[in-house]
Amino acid sequence: MKINKKVVIMKNGPYLVSGNLPLVKEISTIGEEGEPEKWVKGAKYPKQNNYRLCRCGESRNKPYCDGTHVKVNFKGEETAEEVTYLAQAERLSGPSLDLTDAQNLCSSARFCHLSGGTWNNVKSSDSPKAKKIAMQTACNCPSGRLVVWDKKTGKSIEPKLAPAVSLIEDPQAKTSGPIWLKGGIPLESENGRKYETRNRMTLCRCGKS
Repeated sequence: MKINKKVVIMKNGPYLVSGNLPLVKEISTIGEEGEPEKWVKGAKYPKQNNYRLCRCGESRNKPYCDGTHVKVNFKGEETAEEVTYLAQAERLSGPSLDLTDAQNLCSSARFCHLSGGTWNNVKSSDSPKAKKIAMQTACNCPSGRLVVWDKKTGKSIEPKLAPAVSLIEDPQAKTSGPIWLKGGIPLESENGRKYETRNRMTLCRCGKS
């Protein structure tokens, strides 16, 4: 029997991941400029049809849920805006690229800081170098806060991502980051409502977002 790939937010509890989705650590690595420049794969977890990922940040079996959310009386109220990406994004126009920016989705991955910043490179996108950097940095944004658009075709430029779940690690900030959903994995609310499905999305795993 085929299991649909999806993530469901359980009330005051973990994320229920279904559909045999791969789970791997993804490490933010620093380049010559002292800013995050690329992603490197880390440890892979055993494949499972279904698994539960900690959302409260208190599990002693991270990244998996061990039921601690019940003991600590975790209140996991969903506070994300119920609007589409484009409805909340601001648009910046450049000569060769446009950029949409939904600030509320920022996960502080900082790839956008590289080489003067994604915004400045979009403004200078008549330069092949600036255009390449703008596309690279926007596509490395795990939350999909930043999306670049081809001026001629009007189409978004997105990284090709197979459906998978990554656990972000940020050695520069000395912290573990969010859960990264890749490749258009559907996300469902605790009450069955479906969030907009996007190619890139990040979910809180510390319980404090």
